[in-house]
Amino acid sequence: MARLQQLEGIIFGKLEKELPSHLSYHNIDHTRDVLQSADFLANAENIDDHGKELLLTAALFHDTGFLKIRDRHEAESCNFARYYLPLHQYAPDEIEVVCSLIMATRIPQSPVNKLEEILCDADLDYLGRDDFFILSARLFKELKAEGIVKDEDEWNRQQADFIGNHRYFTGTAIKMMQAKKDQYVELIKSKISNHIFNESQ
Repeated sequence: MARLQQLEGIIFGKLEKELPSHLSYHNIDHTRDVLQSADFLANAENIDDHGKELLLTAALFHDTGFLKIRDRHEAESCNFARYYLPLHQYAPDEIEVVCSLIMATRIPQSPVNKLEEILCDADLDYLGRDDFFILSARLFKELKAEGIVKDEDEWNRQQADFIGNHRYFTGTAIKMMQAKKDQYVELIKSKISNHIFNESQ
């Protein structure tokens, strides 16, 4: 995976220097996180070396679009991939696989094969992890800075709806994270209920 290692140095350097500073969630740490999760899930789901290389390449590039835009950032991420990958000996068919993987992470997620399922699960694995509330707070801070959410109550309502409708795709992610994710949904719903109760008093 020498070509992937070369790309990591380039892309991590670019993300570190050029991402907007208010991106407290969609930053270099998130990309590293998704890479690590994708690697773990690929091994657990018995993905071959070539498939794993393309998967990790997509994980590396999946949020590079945030360097330019939030809306439709996946398409912009594919533009970055189509620029850099030919320079590192990725064949046209490999580049198309990488871009299909990136596009599958659009919300609502739409994976159509095992590699896409893995990347989708890796991208949102924090929903069922121990550090969920830490990462959720970072995302809230980011979205509030952009005026996408106005306060914590609105954020809790959006989260309850989003997480309640989300599902993991791979057997590994379902086994490891589904139960904890379900607990978090109930905790968030209880915050909403308490807010409504306090307002009515």
